[in-house]
Amino acid sequence: MKFSYIAIDENGSRITGVLEANSVDEVNTILVTRGYIPQKVVQGEGGLALNLLADLKSILTTVKAEELILFTKQFRTMFKAGISVVETLSTLERQAENPKLKKIIAKMAGDINEGASLYQAFSRHPEVFSRLYCAMIRAGETSGALPDVMDRLAYLLEHEHKVKNDIKSALQYPIIVLVALGIAFFILLTFVIPKFAAIFKSAGIALPLPTQLAIGLYNFLANYWIFCLVSVIALITGLSFYVRTAQGRYVKDKFLLKLPIVGPVLQKAALSRFASIFAILQSSGVSILESLDILSETIGNAAMSKEFDKIKNRLREGLGISYPLKTAKYFTPMVVNMIYVGEQSGNLDEMLTEISKHYDDEVAYAVSQMSTNLGPILIVGLAAVVGFFALAIFLPMWDLTKMVKM
Repeated sequence: MKFSYIAIDENGSRITGVLEANSVDEVNTILVTRGYIPQKVVQGEGGLALNLLADLKSILTTVKAEELILFTKQFRTMFKAGISVVETLSTLERQAENPKLKKIIAKMAGDINEGASLYQAFSRHPEVFSRLYCAMIRAGETSGALPDVMDRLAYLLEHEHKVKNDIKSALQYPIIVLVALGIAFFILLTFVIPKFAAIFKSAGIALPLPTQLAIGLYNFLANYWIFCLVSVIALITGLSFYVRTAQGRYVKDKFLLKLPIVGPVLQKAALSRFASIFAILQSSGVSILESLDILSETIGNAAMSKEFDKIKNRLREGLGISYPLKTAKYFTPMVVNMIYVGEQSGNLDEMLTEISKHYDDEVAYAVSQMSTNLGPILIVGLAAVVGFFALAIFLPMWDLTKMVKM
């Protein structure tokens, strides 16, 4: 039987071809003995189409957080077992199901075969491996404590993933309720109100204010729906492009931090992220200035990232980190005081770890409180929508009933 294959050669280049073999496993064995890293093997001679399909899949797919966590744990385990980096990457490449991750791992194996360092191989793929990830790899590679650093990195990735999922879960119910309210409002306004409006008009009764507002909204949508649709699309498109800019991200994140219920949760989550990342970077031997550079890119909040630029400038003047933090926004007195104690005692990484644990608990509590606090607000919103349409429909019906009785 003929099999088409895609593989990575000793120079890290992708090659395709056709082999005669009895099974896919036999093709993989032949390729490995030739010094190639198999990527894809299928029965038939469609090698070119297979190559194009693999490229298309790798472009369209993204690497999820769960996949990155699994890769990190597997890499750490195999490295601890004494398996060479190239062999580790080759094994992980064969096991990876994500085409994008599979392609990246194969390229990394090729780069290392050409003499690149582990840090260089990782840093060439910033779309998957963040600057924090690469900085941790470099710190572990330089210090010779890569397994320990990978342990911390795996913990950090899992911790970040859990916090994000907790916040998303807490916001899921309110978002569903708001969407349902919007749909209900639109249906009542466009299908129910016009029918009652025709009845009230034929009866010649005076319409109360809620009914007039409802009919006015309906007429506006009926006459200018194209304008409304274009405006909404233009607004959403414009905002989506704006928030991708540096200024847009800053304005959006600053606004979110000021929101009454959601803002405190986001601030505490960012402080927990700051402390946990800073602690791991410090214990891994990364300098404070470089740590702040990394934190500025990985903190996940542009408004807080801007404060790091001010802190770095004061650090270069010879000041410790606790004093600049004291004058920066969004950093609570508890964070500043514990960092000061850590600086004075020489146990900064331990204090940062304690801060991270504290704010982990704070985030968990704040997320539960956010769900509790948003409930009454949603109920009030639901009551307002129902009450508005009830008044718009039943007040004229009441007047109509009185006219019939007379």
